[in-house]
Amino acid sequence: MARLSVFGIGYVGVVSAACLARDGHQVVAVDIVPERVAILSSGHSPIVENGLEELISAAVATGSLTATLDAAQAVRDTDASYVCVGTPSNADGSVGLAHISEVCRIIGAAIASKTSFHSVIIRSTIVPGTMEGVCVPLLEAASGKTAGVDFGVGYYPEFLRESTAIVDYYDPGLIVFGALDQPTFALLNLLNRDMPCKTHEVDLRTAEMVKYTSNSWRAVKVTFANEIGNIAKACGLDGQVVMQLLCSDHKVNISSHFMRPGFAFGGSCLPKDVRALRQLARSKDVEAPLMGAVLQANDAQIERAAQMVAATGQRAVGLVGISFKAGTDDLRESPLAELAARLIAKGLQVQVYDPNVAIAHALDDGAAGRGNEVVPDLRDRMVPSIEALITGAGVILVGNSYDEATGPLARIMDDHPMVDLTRLRAGTVSNGTYQGICW
Repeated sequence: MARLSVFGIGYVGVVSAACLARDGHQVVAVDIVPERVAILSSGHSPIVENGLEELISAAVATGSLTATLDAAQAVRDTDASYVCVGTPSNADGSVGLAHISEVCRIIGAAIASKTSFHSVIIRSTIVPGTMEGVCVPLLEAASGKTAGVDFGVGYYPEFLRESTAIVDYYDPGLIVFGALDQPTFALLNLLNRDMPCKTHEVDLRTAEMVKYTSNSWRAVKVTFANEIGNIAKACGLDGQVVMQLLCSDHKVNISSHFMRPGFAFGGSCLPKDVRALRQLARSKDVEAPLMGAVLQANDAQIERAAQMVAATGQRAVGLVGISFKAGTDDLRESPLAELAARLIAKGLQVQVYDPNVAIAHALDDGAAGRGNEVVPDLRDRMVPSIEALITGAGVILVGNSYDEATGPLARIMDDHPMVDLTRLRAGTVSNGTYQGICW
């Protein structure tokens, strides 16, 4: 059984407090609004949420859930604090940190007089770097103690949906949290030990980013479905039927395969079909800004890679792969071919290793690559082996992954300039000479 104070009797705070109390923990809910404290203390819910009134009534009746205006006493009487206050947008769209900053000062001041270890766990939505750049400094300044040593710090994002919050709490799709110290990690694991899904321990900034990624992805999905629905209706079709059929395909359409950050998409289907759907929308006078943004963002990813190569200062580029993906010789709308063309246009010397395109050249020069006109003199730029490519390159540009190339590239990736668009080795992140496009 843990003793917990929950700061903020709003949506996330009151649901968290009620569920923690139901699980057998001793919970004190804290707020600056007397009316909220009074409502909760009387055994009622200050918000409308399915099943919440019953949870609160039962928890208050047994004494496992109380509410107070006295923040300092709540910290003194508990072993950890959840911070669940709002972070509304500022006028410029940035995250508003006024409430969370004030709570950090209050909790820090209360920790100053405590002799026992206390963990501060933020659940409010905050952008990556806020814990390290704002919350921890405020807590340390107010307490006079060192975070991660004298008191604990964690970030534990919530993924609750209004109207199904209690169901989501006990049947989560994702549990992720970060901490500076092992006692806080241990507490968060204890609080989630009976949950039906895996828990993920990460650093603070990754946990912060996952929350924003989740919410933004939900927004993108709603927007995409609406655009498809609008276009479908303009064509005399039922957009909901179209999306239901799309979502029934868990092999490709509802798959994590396309959710791996890396280089741009290409090939004979995706670019032309997005263009065609956008043009169809225009012909029907239907706004489809997301379709246009998809193509713009894809082009921007190609330009990002070109800029990364230019930033190395190397003039001789060894490109690993030029087909639109490994396992094919198809160069139609290959983003790697487009990238090579841009680098060549900037005056860089580009050589290419691609075993599949090389085979196509050897078998039938007229059909090699199916779309190789994008790269000038491609045949003359091809090299026969990965070793030959490495020998002649000032910077290696990894576009596709080939089994025979993995070993030689891995051996040089720590001391040879390299821009990696596919991630040769899991877990490797950008450092001095090695740069990953999204890691």
